[in-house]
Amino acid sequence: MPGLGRRSGTPSTRGRQDPMRRYILTMTCPDRVGIVAAVTGLIASLGGSVLEAAQHGDLDSGRFFLRMEIIADSLPFGPGELAAAFEHVAAEFDMEWQLSDTEVRKRVVLLSSKEDHCLADLLYRWRAGELDCDIPCVISNHEDLRSLVEWYGVRFCCVPVGTEAAAKQAAFEEMAAVLEREDADVVVLARYMQILPDSFCRGREGRIINIHHSFLPSFAGARPYHQAYERGVKLIGATCHYVTAALDEGPIIEQDTRRIDHGDSVEEMRRAGRDVERIVLARGLRWHLEDRILLNGNKTVVFP
Repeated sequence: MPGLGRRSGTPSTRGRQDPMRRYILTMTCPDRVGIVAAVTGLIASLGGSVLEAAQHGDLDSGRFFLRMEIIADSLPFGPGELAAAFEHVAAEFDMEWQLSDTEVRKRVVLLSSKEDHCLADLLYRWRAGELDCDIPCVISNHEDLRSLVEWYGVRFCCVPVGTEAAAKQAAFEEMAAVLEREDADVVVLARYMQILPDSFCRGREGRIINIHHSFLPSFAGARPYHQAYERGVKLIGATCHYVTAALDEGPIIEQDTRRIDHGDSVEEMRRAGRDVERIVLARGLRWHLEDRILLNGNKTVVFP
């Protein structure tokens, strides 16, 4: 299916290290001979210059994955015309594809509860220009982080989540309305300590990113550091993954670990783990913003 960016947007280079405008083409299709030749041949015939390209063929699924960056100024027209020219190649190979424009910044809405380490890290990286996106608002089920968020000039939206089913449903409907109003491209759970209902996840496949404070699939669910401590593990980790209806079982984007030993308490493990969480979440979000992640069933292909 064609996937030209949803919004025309306003060109911006806020914080961008490399202001060169690029069109990023990502695609997946059944693997067969001639895919790369067809794509590169089309780009060459249009006068396009490829800045970066990466590909992967999955022998298990029989799928082929490709990511390509095209220098915008090398083409005589814009992304709409490029997408139109690419449609016949996509149809020939039965591709699922997307074309994005680096001048159209993705809109990221952050969700958080009371712990601030992941949220503060993302906001700092955003302000420093490490995350090339717009953050129109932060949604939280508590008021604790309002002053932090507003210090960065970002709107803070508090949506309490009650314990009754009707109250929970109303809260997530309100949050969904905020996402629609803000035209959010991606939602990031920066230690948002609520389980998202199926209705909230539906239609947002590959667009909700979570950080889980363990090396999944080990120690899923609540209190993973306590679980790890009780098992006497020697490595703790964090997992950045896309959210699905199944708790902590979505496609994994990135993971990292930190070595510990028998003398570390639960609190010392949590302190070390928070450092890993920050790094892993920021890395996963950056790759998503740069269109480096392609879904492969319940796995991902990541072109870092």
